[in-house]
Amino acid sequence: MVQPIASVDGVAGLQSREPDLCGAKTYATYLSQPGSIIPQLGITKDYRVVEYRGIEPQDYDPNRIVFRLDAAGNIYNVDCG
Repeated sequence: MVQPIASVDGVAGLQSREPDLCGAKTYATYLSQPGSIIPQLGITKDYRVVEYRGIEPQDYDPNRIVFRLDAAGNIYNVDCG
């Protein structure tokens, strides 16, 4: 019989990804635009810009908008995280 793993206080596990809680679809019209326009979008919630081949922290926030840039510095993906 397999024993369930007990939870440990203070240790966070994986979090499930939620559907578009951050409203990333709202910014889909900016795909292929230069990343330099992001500060001009008037975003009032948390967001993150991930440069091409940049290091991205692994903390997940379903309410944060994440803009991912390609090698040319253009937005190629917008999602939550």
